[in-house]
Amino acid sequence: MTTELKNEHWQYLHNPPNTNALFKQQEADFRVTEQLGYKPCGSGEHIYLWTRKQGLNTAYVAEQLAKYAGLPLRAVTYAGRKDKYALTEQFFGVHLPGKKDIDWHNMSLPGFSILEATRHDKKLRTGNLKGNRFDITLRQVQQSDELNQRLQSISEHGVPNYFGEQRFGVIRQSESGMGEQVAAIGGNLALAQKMLSGETIRNRNKRSMAISALRSWLFNQYVSARLSAGKWQQILPGDAMQLVGSNSFFIAAENDDALKERLISQDIQITAPIWGSGDLPTTALAKQYEQAIADEYHDVCECLAALGLKQERRAISLYPQDMDWQFENDTLRLQFSLPAGAFATSVLREIVNVTGADNGGE
Repeated sequence: MTTELKNEHWQYLHNPPNTNALFKQQEADFRVTEQLGYKPCGSGEHIYLWTRKQGLNTAYVAEQLAKYAGLPLRAVTYAGRKDKYALTEQFFGVHLPGKKDIDWHNMSLPGFSILEATRHDKKLRTGNLKGNRFDITLRQVQQSDELNQRLQSISEHGVPNYFGEQRFGVIRQSESGMGEQVAAIGGNLALAQKMLSGETIRNRNKRSMAISALRSWLFNQYVSARLSAGKWQQILPGDAMQLVGSNSFFIAAENDDALKERLISQDIQITAPIWGSGDLPTTALAKQYEQAIADEYHDVCECLAALGLKQERRAISLYPQDMDWQFENDTLRLQFSLPAGAFATSVLREIVNVTGADNGGE
C-alpha cells in the first residue's frame, strides 16, 4: 500500500498555538536579508550582485540576469532561493572570466534592483551562506500573556527544525459537496505522491522538486515521531549528534552526562536522517528507533534509495538567534536569524495560526 503524504499532522513542541494572525498581507510583511558570512574580496572572475527583489522567484531572476548579460544560465548562481511573495535582499553570482564588466544600471526588471556589484575570486555556490535575517509583520493579532510566554519559550528553547511549507507547496482549501472545507496537498508534495505511486515525472525541474519534497516529508515524519515519543531532548545511545554550525556529526555513547550538558547549552544537536541509499550511521537503540520508522514508510525509503541519493543528517531542533518582537495595537513584528536551510515558517507555526496570501514558493 502506497504511503499517503499528508502534512497537517506534524507535532508541535510548544503545543498548537491559540492565536490567529494575518500573514503576507503585503510583500513587505515578509522581509528576508541573506547573510553570506563573508564579504566579496573585490577581485576575481566572479561578480557578486547584491540585489533586492519583490514578487519574483529567485530562479526567474537568475534567468533574466543571464539573458541581460548574454550568458548561459549556468553562469548565474545564487546561494539560496528566497520566497516570491516577500521583500528580499540576496546575492547572485555571475561568472565572467576574461570579460569586461557589465553595465548593470540599464537592466530593467519590475520588482528587482541591483544595489551593488563586487568582484570575487570564488563562485557563489548553493548553500554557501551563513543564514538569513527575517523581519516579519503579523496583523490582527490579539496580544496575551500566553502569546508573550510562548514567544519567550521559543526564543529560549527553539522549535522543531521542520522543512517548511515552501518545500511542499501551498495547502489550498476547497469546499466539498457537503459544504465542508477540505485541504488539498501542495503542488510539490502532490508531485512527490505521483512519483511514489510509480508515475514518471519527465520535467527535470518538477522531478527535482518532487524528490526534495519527498525527502523533506520523511525527515519531518522522523522529527514528529520523536516529539510524539517524548524523546525530543533525550539522547539515545547511538544517536548521531551534530556540532552546531557544522555538518559534521559523531555517535553518542550510552549515559554520557557531558553530552547532555552540551545538548542543553545548544553546543550540539540530535539529528534525524535525510533518506538515501546506504546504512544509517546511528547505532544501538537510536538505530533501532530510526529503522522502525523507515520500515513503517518502506515504500518512501525504497523510492529515495533507488534514486541514488546518499544518506544525510539534519538537526531536529532549530534555535532562532537574536530573536526580538514588538506589539503595536493588533500588529506583531518579529525579527530573528536562522541558519542556512532553515525555514521561518517553521518558527511561525509554533507562534500563531497564520492565514493570508499564498506564499509563492521558493
